[in-house]
Amino acid sequence: MSTTPEPERRAPRPALVFDDPLDQQSSDDTDRGWGERSEGDSAADLKRFLDEKPPHHL
Repeated sequence: MSTTPEPERRAPRPALVFDDPLDQQSSDDTDRGWGERSEGDSAADLKRFLDEKPPHHL
């Protein structure tokens, strides 16, 4: 019987990517990146408006 431990398997290191980052779409290029919501009703919109209203707009 051998008592030498087996070497641990390591996860492969991520590869370096040299693509142009400006060719990729960022979250700011979408409506979601600007905080737009895809679905919702008017009651939820009113609640959000009242929750986010600055205190000087009472």
